[in-house]
Amino acid sequence: MALLSRLRALAARVDRFQQRHRVLAFPVAVYREMQVKKASYLGAILTFFAFISLFPLLLILTTVLGTVLRSNQKLQTDVLNSALVDFPVIGDQLKNNIHDFGRNGVALVISIVVTAVGSLGLANAAQYAMNLLWDVPEDRQPKFPHDWLRSFGIIGTMGLGVLSTTVLTALGEWAGGHVFTAGLRAALLAASFVLTALLFWLGMRTATAKEVDARDLRLAAILTTLFWQGLQYLGGFIAGHQLRHASTLYGVFGLVLGLLAWIYLQARLTLLAVTTDVVRARRTWPRSLFD
Repeated sequence: MALLSRLRALAARVDRFQQRHRVLAFPVAVYREMQVKKASYLGAILTFFAFISLFPLLLILTTVLGTVLRSNQKLQTDVLNSALVDFPVIGDQLKNNIHDFGRNGVALVISIVVTAVGSLGLANAAQYAMNLLWDVPEDRQPKFPHDWLRSFGIIGTMGLGVLSTTVLTALGEWAGGHVFTAGLRAALLAASFVLTALLFWLGMRTATAKEVDARDLRLAAILTTLFWQGLQYLGGFIAGHQLRHASTLYGVFGLVLGLLAWIYLQARLTLLAVTTDVVRARRTWPRSLFD
């Protein structure tokens, strides 16, 4: 009992110490906020719908490319590589396991339906997560048909994100074959960052009820862009150096697990960015580790 009392007293002193120092109090408040809002479950929901929509979407893309660009195999490969740039560690395995449907129209229709259902579910889950993190009361959240219109807006923003990624990747490959000054390369990188941040901000603005000020979403968009682009560089480094001599990701089973893990990591980092913005905007720190 004496040891337990001492441990409790020590924990209380540590808790009081972190509350007195902002450098500790702020991240602790973010951590506690994510615990209270069950960010792990929100991340799992987002991952599920993203995964459901991703595979059939890649099948549709491959089928369309095989039909439209049948005479230009190189352009098909370049466009598909650009679409898979968000998955640097497992992109090659995805490409090798995704094939077009040929003349199987039924499979194509099924994939379109599954992609539509998954995308709509992802957009609805994004609205739920954003409004929950920002403590928007349920009676003030958009109702039908406005919530569906917002979901379609989110899907459109995701489409713009995929399109911009493809264009920026193609531009990067083109720039790689030319000699540019360091200043111009930095300008291209900055432009890519700003465009990505604007798309994240637009998606978050669409997913969040109007009572949350648009300015309060800027930090979340910037942090999300930093996290996602950081993941791309990290994934590219791992794929280029650590997995250089690896044969495969242990087949389809490993591919599915790797894809789920990658999407979940992206979802959790996005929720972390939003929660950080919520704590900053609402000034909900310091707070106890044990409340």
